[in-house]
Amino acid sequence: MVRWRRTSALPRGLSQSARVYLRPAGLLSGDAAEAAIESGAARRLCGGRFAFSVCEALIREAGTVSATIAGIDALADWEGAAAAMLGRLSTPRAPFCGIAMDRPAIIGVINVTPDSFSDGGDNADAETAIAHGRALAAAGAAILDVGGESTRPGSDAVDAETELARVLPVIEGLADAGVPVSIDSRRASVMAAALDAGAAIVNDISALTLDGESLGVVADSGVPVVLMHTQGDPKTMQVEPVYDCAPLDVYDYLEERIDACLAAGIDRRRIAIDPGIGFGKSPTGHNIEILQRLGLFHGLGCPLLLGVSRKSFIGRLAGVEAPKDRLPGSLAAGLAGLDQGVQMLRVHDVAETMQALAVWDAMTAPMANMQE
Repeated sequence: MVRWRRTSALPRGLSQSARVYLRPAGLLSGDAAEAAIESGAARRLCGGRFAFSVCEALIREAGTVSATIAGIDALADWEGAAAAMLGRLSTPRAPFCGIAMDRPAIIGVINVTPDSFSDGGDNADAETAIAHGRALAAAGAAILDVGGESTRPGSDAVDAETELARVLPVIEGLADAGVPVSIDSRRASVMAAALDAGAAIVNDISALTLDGESLGVVADSGVPVVLMHTQGDPKTMQVEPVYDCAPLDVYDYLEERIDACLAAGIDRRRIAIDPGIGFGKSPTGHNIEILQRLGLFHGLGCPLLLGVSRKSFIGRLAGVEAPKDRLPGSLAAGLAGLDQGVQMLRVHDVAETMQALAVWDAMTAPMANMQE
């Protein structure tokens, strides 16, 4: 565990071993954001609706994280790494699979499995899963995420043949649903077959590390990819996960995976990142630490995807055992993520999330955008 300390000013010099991270703080929205941007007092966050004029600068060195709140002008003149990160924070995100990233996009979950943590068996046959996917698209999902292997804590892996038998008919059946389909898989052979069947996005909880061929599949196909952080294997990942500093450790891992993708020929504009809430993190320790500092992941320069729907940390915090009874907590966690500039939410309950999003959208938009 690192030692945290607050400082009142940025240090004048950093050693070569120091790592710098920036988290946009005090985000403004609506008319206040537009006025601050127009005056030059703030920058627009990732091309979206929020503006920021200060950041929490985090400096990690020798087992200590120093945190300082500093204005963007001071940060721009401070360190080369900080200036580069400020540039990534204020660069508009390119569309992801043709979907604009200047407002939140909702991803609908379709688990074609008998044992997923919250909906195992609900869509275990292709016909039911296809109907469910069409309903999610009709409710407002911008992407449909199809998975054929449960990766819940304690789950056993399935073979590629089983996974393919589950997902391919569903992907083919959703080809005319009007929204892109994502294949949620860790295996290169499943990714390749799913893309041939009509999938348009790869979503890998191992960030293209489990299968040595997966980087090549994504690079050669030209499709977008979601890189997620997981510590350990689903079978054992929740057995005493350990971090020095969860938000910064996850950031470093995702940065390494982005670099690996870039080296393999995958353009940054094709990459989205997911901090992997609930995957190798203690429920109310690591997960909350990451959620409270989601904004720092914008420094990686990629769209940020958040999956909190029905997760166990909600049950632990709210005292709700059944995952399907965690909708209120899921909405609260998702909206808290949107308030930090998250571009995509992966959810089970699309219609309910779209309703919450409509209200959030009105509360954070400039008044000039509102109509009676």
